[in-house]
Amino acid sequence: MTARGAGVRGTGPKAAKTGFECSGCGHREPKWLGRCPSCGEWNTFREARADGASALTAATARFPVPLAAVDPAAGARVSSGLPELDRVLGGGIMKGSSVLVGGEPGIGKSTLLLQVAATADVQGRVLYVTGEESAAHVRMRADRLGLARDGLEVLCTGDLGETLAALDRVKPDLFVVDSMQTLSSDEAGTVAGTANQVKYCALELSDWARDRGSACFLVAHVTKDGSIAGPRAAEHTVDVVLMFEQCESDVRFLRSVKNRFGSTDEVGLFTMGSHGLEELADPSSVFLVRRDGGAPAGTAVAATWEGSRSLLVEIQALTVPGKAALSRVYSERVDAARVSRVAAVLEKHAGMRFSDQDVYVNVAGGMRLSEPGIDLALAAALYSARSGLSLPAGLALAGELSLAGEVRPVRRMRSRARAARGLGFLRVLGPEETPAAAGKVDPAERWEEVRSIGATVAALFGVRPSAV
Repeated sequence: MTARGAGVRGTGPKAAKTGFECSGCGHREPKWLGRCPSCGEWNTFREARADGASALTAATARFPVPLAAVDPAAGARVSSGLPELDRVLGGGIMKGSSVLVGGEPGIGKSTLLLQVAATADVQGRVLYVTGEESAAHVRMRADRLGLARDGLEVLCTGDLGETLAALDRVKPDLFVVDSMQTLSSDEAGTVAGTANQVKYCALELSDWARDRGSACFLVAHVTKDGSIAGPRAAEHTVDVVLMFEQCESDVRFLRSVKNRFGSTDEVGLFTMGSHGLEELADPSSVFLVRRDGGAPAGTAVAATWEGSRSLLVEIQALTVPGKAALSRVYSERVDAARVSRVAAVLEKHAGMRFSDQDVYVNVAGGMRLSEPGIDLALAAALYSARSGLSLPAGLALAGELSLAGEVRPVRRMRSRARAARGLGFLRVLGPEETPAAAGKVDPAERWEEVRSIGATVAALFGVRPSAV
């Protein structure tokens, strides 16, 4: 009786209690619920140990290592086979990295990554996982693009478990998943493409690539406003986030939104040809308008700096009397707030009235501009459109405009001037050189220095502006 009572009172080890935990937010409940009361997600509760005990064993636990003992060669870069993609990635594909590629439907995400899978400079096997196409469709596209590679394998599945099992068997040096919205796991619910599924699958695939030193590319769909579909946590999980954009001239822009291994200022330029995406060899042929005569009023050429190269782009402006009580700004490729700010500076310091005008701004070739160095060219285009006076032929401009009407220095002014002269522009106008950059200047890198918007208007249009 005593022994039985002692056993009942729990002198032996207690049985481990179980509960249910939300895989989305970690909220715990003693019993299963269909919807999490914390995050509101459906079918996310999974059975878990209520005491929070760890399931790690000595064989699976990870231990810290001295930083000096880490081999730096494990993080070396390899070429993707596409120079423009290497530029955006910061010099090539980093081993063990995860790259998320987003873009509109039909823009060429699958074509780009199939080219990477076939041309990347890796020695081992490559796995292409697709949940949107059959193996025959992938083979037909590879044949159409003239792509062939020994060791390239295709897996058609939308199940994360099957994908991870195939990765463990193949052990690829590089793998592609097309796309994240078709991938699902029973651990994260039953419906593919949900926020919880995208976050969970991105984390699992990124962890696998990081642990094995394999590079992975993940294709992501976008919403109607152009952002990547799914939670922002998926973008935080991966190392690099790339966005594919297209303009009216059929040029594809590959921009880096996030890059742990390089700059986010680089832009890759592609065109779609018979053999897939091809590098745009001469960007000026797309972004500059060739005319027989002089340039019309309202146009100016900006010498911009994108990443590690200078691009010359034509900015076009048009002003018409306002049709409403307030003036309006119509601009897609340049931020409308920047256009309003530059117009206000011109009205204050150059005596040109814009408050009663509707302003239209466009960028030839459809490239989106955000670099501060376009302010001076934008101001010249607006002044030219409002006054009806054309800018001198063969002129390129670069400079940032302050609210006080000053033309502030911009980075890489010498390189901008050299690129402009290389394309036949005889005159380059820009801010004065910073003392730190002063030194011996090559004749091809010289430019005319201006310090204020008033001096710029006088130099370009031969008028003396009167401040309002």
